Amino acid sequence: MSLRARTVIPVLLFGSLLTGCATHSDGTAPLNQRTWPICSLIGGLVGGGLGAIESGGWAAGGAALGLLTGGLICYAQDGDEDEDGVFDRRDHCPDTPANTPVDNRGCPIPQYPATVKPVEPQSEVITLSDQGEVLFAFDSAQLTPAAQEQLVGLMDKLKNADVLSIKVVGHTDSQGTDAYNQALSERRASSVAAFLLEQGLAPDKLTSQGMGESQPVADNASEEGRAKNRRVELVIGR
Repeated sequence: MSLRARTVIPVLLFGSLLTGCATHSDGTAPLNQRTWPICSLIGGLVGGGLGAIESGGWAAGGAALGLLTGGLICYAQDGDEDEDGVFDRRDHCPDTPANTPVDNRGCPIPQYPATVKPVEPQSEVITLSDQGEVLFAFDSAQLTPAAQEQLVGLMDKLKNADVLSIKVVGHTDSQGTDAYNQALSERRASSVAAFLLEQGLAPDKLTSQGMGESQPVADNASEEGRAKNRRVELVIGR
């Protein structure tokens, strides 16, 4: 066997060993495309050493052959250094942090925050109307004793900690002009709000509004219907 053959064969055997170690069965590669300089250095040292065994003149040639063989073998390997499931050769985004979802190019998949549906505020409407006890003196915004008693009976509920807001809405029947009824409904709503404040309701939770005759709940053609329409609604927000 020639001196050249005796030098080349060990280097090739070393290359076979390096190839076997370069890629594990699980796809990981301690020696791979990204570590080819290390492979070249190892190949050069081994090749030079094997060449020197035969002759000092072959040491340089063996080192050169080892450098080339080690570098090429490792550069040809497909490792997965960041362990994202995409081999390094196809990985466009190396060094992806662990447990990061990636696409087929190895790049992180954009993560968008889940859309949170806003919580709809809960509301309750308490209606006091002239269908039962008359709320106001005739053609007036003055609360009757019966109306005051009803409101006092609601105070524990209205003062509850889960109540965020209370809107007092006044309504009238259709007798009289629209403008007059609008103004009357506003005065009556304000009168109820003022009474609630006197009972200790927090001012920052309370508002009032008049709707006049614009939102009837019954037929204004009958007295019974008009009594239902003459009402005050307490809209409770939680």
